[in-house]
Amino acid sequence: MLDQRLLPHREIYRSYRDYKQVAEAIRAMVIRGAPAIGVAAAMGVALGALHAPDRTFDREFERIVAVLGKTRPTAVNLFWALERMRAVYSSQRSKGLATVRRGLKTAALEIFKEDIAANKMIGSYGVALLRDAKQIMTHCNAGALATAGYGTALGVMRALKEAGRQFEVYVNETRPFLQGARLTAWELKQEKIPATLVTDNMVGYLMQQGRVDAVVVGCDRVAANGDVANKIGTYTVAVLAKRHAIPFYVAGPTSSIDIDCPAGKDIPIEQRDGKEVSHIFGKALAPKGIKVFNPAFDVTDHELVTAIITERGVINPPYRQNIRSHVSH
Repeated sequence: MLDQRLLPHREIYRSYRDYKQVAEAIRAMVIRGAPAIGVAAAMGVALGALHAPDRTFDREFERIVAVLGKTRPTAVNLFWALERMRAVYSSQRSKGLATVRRGLKTAALEIFKEDIAANKMIGSYGVALLRDAKQIMTHCNAGALATAGYGTALGVMRALKEAGRQFEVYVNETRPFLQGARLTAWELKQEKIPATLVTDNMVGYLMQQGRVDAVVVGCDRVAANGDVANKIGTYTVAVLAKRHAIPFYVAGPTSSIDIDCPAGKDIPIEQRDGKEVSHIFGKALAPKGIKVFNPAFDVTDHELVTAIITERGVINPPYRQNIRSHVSH
C-alpha cells in the first residue's frame, strides 16, 4: 500500500503479510477511500486464509472477517467486499481448503480489477453530464488513491481530460485530515489537470462569484432513498450548491449503494481521534485540554443531489424508486 498519511511529501509503499496488519492499515488510514477499503479488506481476507492453520481454519476465517469488519463503520464497500468473500467461502468450503484458499485469492483479485473497470465506466458517464462545465469543485479525495485505480469523482475528471475538454478543478482542502490538500491536489498535479487549492470556508465565496459550474464528489455509502454519506463538509458544499443553482453530482460504484439502509439517518458515522482536529502533523494548534468533536463523515440529503453516477449509468430522482431498479438490473 502507498502510505497516504505521508503524501504529498513522501511516497512510501508498505507491504503487509498478515491480515491484522491490513486491518490496522485500514483503521489508521494508510489506505482510505470507500472502494479502496473494500479491495484492501478482500485482500486481507484472502491473505488471512492463506496463512490460517488447517485444523482451526473455519474458526480463524470468522475471526479474520470480524477483525476487518470492525475497522471503519461508515463505508459500505468494506462490508460488501467481506460479504462477497464470505459467499466464496460458503460455496467452496466443501471442496477442500486448497480450493477455498484459491477461490478467496481469485475473488479478491477480481474485486480489484472490477473496481478499476467500474471507475472507468463512471468516468465515461460523467463526461456526458459535465460536457459544459469549465470550473468543477470537488471535496475530499475520490481519485485513484481512494479506489483500486483511476477514481470515481476524479475518474470523471480524468475522463474529461482524455476527451480533450478544457476545465479547471477547485480542490477543497478537506479538514481535518486534509485529503484534498494532500491527496487530490497531488493526484491532479500528477495528471497535469489544472487545479486550485482552496480552504473549506471559501466554497460559498467561489460559488457566489460564479466561479463553480458543477460539484462532483465521491461517496462512502448511498442509502436506499438517495441520501449520501461522504467526507465531513460535503453536506455544507451541497447546501451552498443548491443555494446557487449549481449541479451537485455524486460518483461511486454500485457497491457503495446500501439498499438495506433506508435513509441517511441510519448510516453509522465514524467518530475519530480528536487529535486530528487539534493537531496537524503532530503539532498542537489548540489549547491543551480543549474538547474536540470529530465526525469523519456527514450525510447529504437526497434533495440536494442532482444525480448519482455509477458504472451502470446515471441515477436521477426520484431516488428511492430509481436506485432499487438500478441496483437490481
